Amino acid sequence: MIRAVTVTTALLLSSISSIAADLYVPVTPQPIYEAGGFDWNGFYIGVHAGGEQYRLASFAVLGGVVGFNYLATDSLLLGVEATADYTWNNAGNGVDLFANARAGWLVTDPVLVYALAGVGSYTSGGNSVNLYQFGGGVEFAVADQLTVRGQLTGEGNFGGTRLFNAARATIGAAFHF
Repeated sequence: MIRAVTVTTALLLSSISSIAADLYVPVTPQPIYEAGGFDWNGFYIGVHAGGEQYRLASFAVLGGVVGFNYLATDSLLLGVEATADYTWNNAGNGVDLFANARAGWLVTDPVLVYALAGVGSYTSGGNSVNLYQFGGGVEFAVADQLTVRGQLTGEGNFGGTRLFNAARATIGAAFHF
């Protein structure tokens, strides 16, 4: 009888330890996921549309942009871009070409506030005028390589009597490489 109790106890204890071993789940440290954030560095290409007020005339604007960004610090962005815009209304049409420098501040990783300045020309009917441009905008990263932006600029011609002859507002999207 003692032998039967000893064997039963041994079987019972071995089954409890095997059940307890099955319940053990090892704890291993899991890596913490950190979002990579938007990569503002590098080339981009985009399109934009909007309107321009030149003295008493209003124009529609459709154009494109090619640029390069460099994130100088965690928040300071420096860049250059070239734009080509087609402007038109019932009275006529023309083409604006600009080369701009841009400096911006990352308010948060996906939000950039920037200023720009540059030089260019407006050509219409075979006549060309040299211009300068100042302005700024806000750009939002909406996907891994896609941004949308709104921009306001003023334009003037060299040697003109006014600081700005035209004001332009555009919205656009850009693909970043």
